[in-house]
Amino acid sequence: MIFPDYRPRRLRQNELFRSLVRETRLSASQFIYPLFVQAGKGIRDEISSMPGVYRQSVDQLAKEAKDCLAAGVKKVLLFGLPASKDAMGSGAHIKDGIVQQAIKELKNKAPELMIVTDVCLCEYTDHGHCGVIINNEVDNDSTLELLSKTALSHAQAGADMVAPSDMMDGRVAEIRATLDENNFSNIPIMSYAVKYASSFYGPFREAADGAPQFGDRRGYQMDPANSREAFREASLDVEEGADILMVKPAVAYLDIISKLRDEYDHPIAAYHVSGEYAMIKAAAANGWVDGDKVMMETLLSIHRAGADIIITYGAKEAARMLKNM
Repeated sequence: MIFPDYRPRRLRQNELFRSLVRETRLSASQFIYPLFVQAGKGIRDEISSMPGVYRQSVDQLAKEAKDCLAAGVKKVLLFGLPASKDAMGSGAHIKDGIVQQAIKELKNKAPELMIVTDVCLCEYTDHGHCGVIINNEVDNDSTLELLSKTALSHAQAGADMVAPSDMMDGRVAEIRATLDENNFSNIPIMSYAVKYASSFYGPFREAADGAPQFGDRRGYQMDPANSREAFREASLDVEEGADILMVKPAVAYLDIISKLRDEYDHPIAAYHVSGEYAMIKAAAANGWVDGDKVMMETLLSIHRAGADIIITYGAKEAARMLKNM
């Protein structure tokens, strides 16, 4: 039998060789860990559908920050659960809002953390939608002012970066203009540029108590069937001033991440969302898969597809595993 001159197995024969020629490498520096901050005191409640993830009050954040830093995770994404809600989501932008309090606490107790804030109204509105409701529909243009006020309030509290997730048309431009006019031109915008109306968000809506009270979000989030539309959304956000483009969800949309990576020079982020995380945890709890290995393989696939930044609920455990590799 005549073998080819090149035998691929030569470079797979042991871990020393495999690590030498490994094309894609994960690092804890790529991870952003989502935090759910709840009004109240002494609260640290595990989310039933997301094992290892908690809703916690501001006074618990110092412990959480210490845990993140010990694991090697230095970036967090804040979501707020206010004490009360109203039709306009006014709790999103008030000076002493839950996220604003959390930013100040983390900056005081863990200044080395990078704090990114989710900018949206869904957690703050009593109807659960991401904007102002007029005639039973989310009104795009009247929502923009509230989003920009929210982003500004986060910057004033000390946020390092804002991340609008609402999918309103024009919101990046509105936020950029507001930040610049108020001397926050150094605050970057990580835009949820390509956010699909996905079925993988279920556990998050339990965690953030943000499910719509009527209808759904398909009127402003993208149709999962569409690929070319992702370029239109991303190009608009680039034109409006986005610094980082995000794709959400991640695993079900690896093709979109890859296409955007080929098209744009901007950093690409991907959100490994609650349902994608929960499925790994549920399968591992039932003994169907090795949860640690599947988690790492999943995150590796997201990075391999082209994501420079990965937002994941598995950030801390993945960072710990990377330390031991």
